[in-house]
Amino acid sequence: MAPQTRSSGPSDAPARPTISIVGGGASGTLTAAHLLRVSRDTDLRVVLHESGPAPARGLAYSTTDTRHLLNVRTRDMSGLADEPGHLVAWAERTGAPADPVGFLPRATYARYLGDLLRDLDAHTGGRLEVRREEVRDVAPRDGGGYAVQGTRGRTDADAVVLAYGNLPSATLRAGGDELPAAPWHLPSAWDVEALRALPADARVVLVGSGLTAVDAAITLLGDEPAREVVMVSRSGRLPLDHLPQPCSTSWVRPVPEEARTADALAAHVREQVERARRSGVCWRSVVDGLRGWNQRLWLRLDHDERRRFLAHHARDWEVARHRMAPGVAATIAEHRRTGRLRLLGGGLTSVADLGATVRVGLAGGEELEVDAVVNCTGPCPDLDRATLPVVAALRDRGLLAADPLGLGVDCRTDGRVVGRDGVARDDLLVVGPPRKGVLWETTAVPEIRAQAAELAVRLVAEVTATGAEGERALARR
Repeated sequence: MAPQTRSSGPSDAPARPTISIVGGGASGTLTAAHLLRVSRDTDLRVVLHESGPAPARGLAYSTTDTRHLLNVRTRDMSGLADEPGHLVAWAERTGAPADPVGFLPRATYARYLGDLLRDLDAHTGGRLEVRREEVRDVAPRDGGGYAVQGTRGRTDADAVVLAYGNLPSATLRAGGDELPAAPWHLPSAWDVEALRALPADARVVLVGSGLTAVDAAITLLGDEPAREVVMVSRSGRLPLDHLPQPCSTSWVRPVPEEARTADALAAHVREQVERARRSGVCWRSVVDGLRGWNQRLWLRLDHDERRRFLAHHARDWEVARHRMAPGVAATIAEHRRTGRLRLLGGGLTSVADLGATVRVGLAGGEELEVDAVVNCTGPCPDLDRATLPVVAALRDRGLLAADPLGLGVDCRTDGRVVGRDGVARDDLLVVGPPRKGVLWETTAVPEIRAQAAELAVRLVAEVTATGAEGERALARR
């Protein structure tokens, strides 16, 4: 049974307990899947609002380039934490690559998430509705719950989960000025078709050197042998690489309780890397062994120490933590060896629009005439500059506020949104990347699926409670 797709009328009163999920990418899909699993013995209605053509894609998995790979091994990417072999079994059943320690194409993973959601809906009574619409507003209703206003109508919900994922990149700037709208300015590296439409002999500047820029370079240079790419970023550093086979030895060492500053945590990691090296253990084992600790360590730090971490240690951690798949890393290394890909630190210093092309100034004084400048800077976490309609509406109403670090939404660790008045709402939650300021590590599937599972247990218990009992359950939170 496929999820129902329909538009609502002027008012869609919740005759049944209803939870709306705003955003149908990985975060929203996993949230819907876990809500269906937990509520299989109830009449809970789950409404997934997604403006794209189908759930599960979002920005991360909407790519049509099969050379864009996951940067986490297949064995660790199950959508169900309590069924770690679920993805591998799906791959074997459907003919997808099934190597547990391999790295699937991101487009294949989107197909897996879509199948997971459809299968759960079919086996739990067809209680999922997918509304193909953009949500413009979420407004509190008299008597509780929310009116979710989309481009195709209104949905009344008892609770709302904001699963919009990463916000779009900030507008590129050079010399203090924003880059203009122009044929040579590509504002999104996720637009694979726009990348492919560039001239076969194009010279392209990618602003950013993280995994987004790596994917853009893979497409640009893999499609046409005469193209050249220059990556520029503040750090001038690429993500490090995974080994073809996982490190054979785990390395998990408790972090001392007294390590409560950014510098102390960084020193601990460096010391463990050195100890591991002396024992013949790869540094990757140290980084991966810390995964279960990361959120707890972040919560140890006070506000000033978190800021110090962001200023002095975050990039060191990110390049080691969010690594390239081995095949991707090898391809990037070959492009650098042949000179088709250059990596520079410092970023753009100037741009001069020449019409069809642009002259860019780079740190160090170099100038280049190029065919395109592509924004690969990744998501902009600044909630106050967000233009996504539902985020802007909630922010302007005071229900949504930026966390103190400006990395996402102010919320509790369990995702309950904290409004401008400082009050946490039990029926308005965020999942995934918007929790970054609170948890730091919250953008990868293993973290998101855990959040979705925990959120589902609590919300289903509260929303499906009847009458005054349900109201009391929410009031107690």
